[in-house]
Amino acid sequence: MPERVMPGRTDGLITLGAADALWVDLTADSAVLTASGAFTCSPAHAEAGYVLLGGRVVATVRASSGQWVVREVEVRRAAAELNAVGMDRQDLVRIGPFRGAPRQEGGHEETTLRWRRRIMGELQELGGPERAARREVGRPYHLAGIDWRQMLVEQTRAGTQRTWWLPRAAVRLLDAAEHTETQWVHVARTRRASTAVTERPSHPRQAPDADGRRTMSPEGPTASLRPYNGELEGQLYSVLSRKPGTSRRVAGWICAVCGTAPATVLDHCHEHGYVRAPVCQSCNTQERPDHLYSNDIRVANHYTRLFDTDAGDWLRHWHRCPGCRARTTLPLPHLAAWTAHIACGSLRPTHRAPRGRKPCGVLRVSWTGSQNSPRSCLLTVTVEFCPSGEHRVLAQVPYREAAERFRVWLAETAPGVAAAAGPDRLDGLPAHSRPVIADTSGEGLALF
Repeated sequence: MPERVMPGRTDGLITLGAADALWVDLTADSAVLTASGAFTCSPAHAEAGYVLLGGRVVATVRASSGQWVVREVEVRRAAAELNAVGMDRQDLVRIGPFRGAPRQEGGHEETTLRWRRRIMGELQELGGPERAARREVGRPYHLAGIDWRQMLVEQTRAGTQRTWWLPRAAVRLLDAAEHTETQWVHVARTRRASTAVTERPSHPRQAPDADGRRTMSPEGPTASLRPYNGELEGQLYSVLSRKPGTSRRVAGWICAVCGTAPATVLDHCHEHGYVRAPVCQSCNTQERPDHLYSNDIRVANHYTRLFDTDAGDWLRHWHRCPGCRARTTLPLPHLAAWTAHIACGSLRPTHRAPRGRKPCGVLRVSWTGSQNSPRSCLLTVTVEFCPSGEHRVLAQVPYREAAERFRVWLAETAPGVAAAAGPDRLDGLPAHSRPVIADTSGEGLALF
């Protein structure tokens, strides 16, 4: 796109209104939808010294005339980063509602992104018809310059309340923006405290521009994330989670699965109790089985990534647990989902469709017993929501048979992961696995 002269531009600085117009113009063809008001409407606060655009912080500066301005080059950089993001509209992540009302916001929280709370608060504020009417008024709905309203998907299941979903790419962008803002605010506070102690008249990271104004570099306070290299391998989550500073340490890593978003939670195996790795909220949600009951799950679309397209990454991640790696298996909910999706996928009937044949209904798998009593544990794979009204049992697979099938498949699909597993590494592991802990509330996503 050719360089465009914006009204109000002065020596590389443009007014917030001009920056808004430029942001919308530059991101018009982006896969991630954007909205105007990124600089001038809540939750943007120019007085805080910055505005979020996607995953980037753009510094705001008060000019001698009293106007707030930003550097045009920073807006263009943020737009270029957003335009490079691809988005699959079918790859969704549930963002609410979950059990328990969101905590009250106040004080400094009002000036930060906290996008999950903001979205839940907005959607719970009014009912459906009122909400639709308000949308027609033209009220901007943006977070970090992203128009979340146009990407939001609301779903209803029989006998349950409506649920809210966003594309995974949007969730990762908003998580990255929240992480970037947290780092910015933390470093800015540290610098202010340091300046007050040393009584230095000028900010160490600020540099005067041509008009004598001082700006803050967005790259300065954003701490660089480091890759996870197995620093927590073999540690028990019950011990590590109680150590002070663990959350801050986790936030310093990049997600060990996708490698693109900042880590927010410490994923661990509930069967053996070992830490796997720090992961982002999106990957942690994707990993979580779709529970219907404590021993019954629906095999959702995200299992295609877990066991097909991105199987190597996920298998390597799951086998970071010494217990799963030594026994060459997966936690029972994942093994059940794998059995339905891979081992019994070919048994799923099909029906005629306009373009060939379509798989019947939705796969569902349940089990009796647990991995602690493998002889009596039985996995039952069924298909429901059949278009012809049929509900049939596809297969009943004993736990030991399912585990053996998984070992064979693992050796073919991920030889490197299979080579690192085996029964010769049982030293120090518990003789019996823990029972599976099912949490259907949706609040504690660091599961399995």
